[in-house]
Amino acid sequence: MDLTLHTSSLPHDDPDAALAFYRDVLGFEVRSDVGHGRTRWITVGPAGRPDTALLLAPVAADPSVTESERGTVLEMMAKGTYGWVMLATGDLDATFEKVQAADAEVVQEPVLQPYGVRDCAFRDPAGNLVRIRELRRDLG
Repeated sequence: MDLTLHTSSLPHDDPDAALAFYRDVLGFEVRSDVGHGRTRWITVGPAGRPDTALLLAPVAADPSVTESERGTVLEMMAKGTYGWVMLATGDLDATFEKVQAADAEVVQEPVLQPYGVRDCAFRDPAGNLVRIRELRRDLG
């Protein structure tokens, strides 16, 4: 079996804010933007890497999700306990400075974790945790 991870998803509650963060702050290219108003599915990904994508999806847009469940998801997003993604970069310090300069909420400054990964973390406009690890051969 030959499988790859092609697309992962994160919820958003404001498509314009999500687009500004992932496109303008993180530098992802927009691959598609469908829907209208606050109900938009936006696919972004790193430039030159069409094999990897992140789908920014409206919160609980599935009609089978009840209003109560939608409220729970929104509460969890606001607390930053619902969605998260891990990105990677060759220059963690430069990436951290750029994202911090865009007024993103810093969760963790760059640090070498006890398990050998150097990373930092932010919250996107919807509250999702965006963890960024450094790609270094000497750290694995």
